[in-house]
Amino acid sequence: MSPLKKEKLNKIRKELDKLDNSLIRIIKKRTDLVKKVLALKERKNQIVDQKRINLILSNIKKKSLKNNIDPKITNKIWKNMIYAYIDFERRNFSKKK
Repeated sequence: MSPLKKEKLNKIRKELDKLDNSLIRIIKKRTDLVKKVLALKERKNQIVDQKRINLILSNIKKKSLKNNIDPKITNKIWKNMIYAYIDFERRNFSKKK
């Protein structure tokens, strides 16, 4: 790789690092909201709402297409995030009281 390309690569990676830091703050906010949702659930079987999951994934696909983002990427990201939070809720359900 030429020195110029390497310099450009390093600049882009620094931008990605800044973006990752922003994503961490957003994930923290989302986690706080999920904790509030969990506090309202009375039974463990209320954790998974398949209709809501389907709606979220459908909306993400529409928004991805509208913004010229490969919907396969966003679908994988959101599915992983949804199931990570489902796991979080299951692990924290019994601890909530």
